[in-house]
Amino acid sequence: MRDLNFERKHAEDLQRLRGLRLLDDDFMNKVFEDTACAEFLLQILLQRTDLRVQCVHGQHDIKNLQGRSVRLDILAVDEANRVYNIEVQRSDKGAGVKRARYNSSLIDANVTEPGDEYEKLNETYVIFITEHDVLGGGQPIYHIDRTIKETGALFGDESHILYVNAQIKDDTALGQLMHDFSCTSAEQMHYQILADRVRYFKEDQEGVATMCKAMEDMRNEAVKENAIKAARSFLALGKLSYEEIASSLGLTVDEVKALDENPPAWPD
Repeated sequence: MRDLNFERKHAEDLQRLRGLRLLDDDFMNKVFEDTACAEFLLQILLQRTDLRVQCVHGQHDIKNLQGRSVRLDILAVDEANRVYNIEVQRSDKGAGVKRARYNSSLIDANVTEPGDEYEKLNETYVIFITEHDVLGGGQPIYHIDRTIKETGALFGDESHILYVNAQIKDDTALGQLMHDFSCTSAEQMHYQILADRVRYFKEDQEGVATMCKAMEDMRNEAVKENAIKAARSFLALGKLSYEEIASSLGLTVDEVKALDENPPAWPD
């Protein structure tokens, strides 16, 4: 039964993989983990041919002071130590302006060390690539920088937010890039560097196996997250023991205990 279930899920993953686009975050993460692809993407978005990416991380977790974790789709750093967070969002809700502000503040908090001078803060870019025109101005790209209200001059804090509207697929370099973000097939794409990477994950045996493993991991992670939410609810009710909660949700007793904000004063 287990083998049949695995085969069914694997077949479903293969079917889903065929329909994935760069606008799907789980697929985009794998494609742009490649330094050359991330560099190419940023060069077009920022119109900078001199930009050189030093390192890139997909699905990068950062935390605030209270320990709340946020998972960034792509986090890249260039040779000038500028930091880039690239997010793709098919849902308008996921690309809200305060989400952009929150990501920007978390990056600032996580790239500094105790004792660092404020002037040494990295220049940062939070970039949302959205399936719809979230800001509603009909522009292909929106650049958001703080300005001084009275003079209109730039504030110059080197904190930048960009929204890229994937609805506009014109003949510009950016428009052709957004066309490629909407393609399910490498043959339909304009840019060879992206087409080759997409083809690898959709057609190469090793690449397909990597994507299927990534989808399986995400499925398992979602199951674990749901189990943790349920465990917290049971703990709040206070009617079940750690062992009973762990057994019913497929968690360990230690995992359940770690979630309890109000443990009993006596040994469980």
